[in-house]
Amino acid sequence: MSPARKRPARPVPIFQIKVTLEHIEPATWRRLLLPSNLNLGKLHHVIQEAMGWTNSHLHQFILRDRRIGDLRADDSGELEFEDEKKLKLDQLVGPGQSIRYEYDFGDGWNHEVLVEKAIEPDERIHYPICVAGARACPPEDCGGPPGYENLVDALQDTEHDEHDQLLTWVGGLFDPESFDVNAVNRRIWQLK
Repeated sequence: MSPARKRPARPVPIFQIKVTLEHIEPATWRRLLLPSNLNLGKLHHVIQEAMGWTNSHLHQFILRDRRIGDLRADDSGELEFEDEKKLKLDQLVGPGQSIRYEYDFGDGWNHEVLVEKAIEPDERIHYPICVAGARACPPEDCGGPPGYENLVDALQDTEHDEHDQLLTWVGGLFDPESFDVNAVNRRIWQLK
């Protein structure tokens, strides 16, 4: 009797997701390709690097009535998170579905994470990878969408009362239209 042959492992599908920062016009977004079975803890770090956040604040994923986050950040259990490291993206959503990602509970940066489609992996590509995007991430601690709108207005208007102060605060230069996919991928690849 011949030994049973093992079936080759089926490759993990790749999700194409679009992460869009809500309540900002024009939209700030990133399109990413990543393994569909990525756990939400790792997805959090990919989103941080892709968007340009500094991982300086609390975060959570929200799906209907479920709140999923980093249990280490919730010592008291007060936030009642499910463990993001134990849940994979494809266990929660599939193509055409989305999950919300909230970063910085004070400023309230909400992101829609939409699974646009599932594709076969390409062995030549190292996942996760950012393939497109638009606009710069708002600076940390600028006051959420209303504060960001004020910041952009003040930086564009040299006569604005807060122009000089906010220009100094952002380090002398901030272009809300800038986006560099190569810089984003360098940050993502450093996660490995």
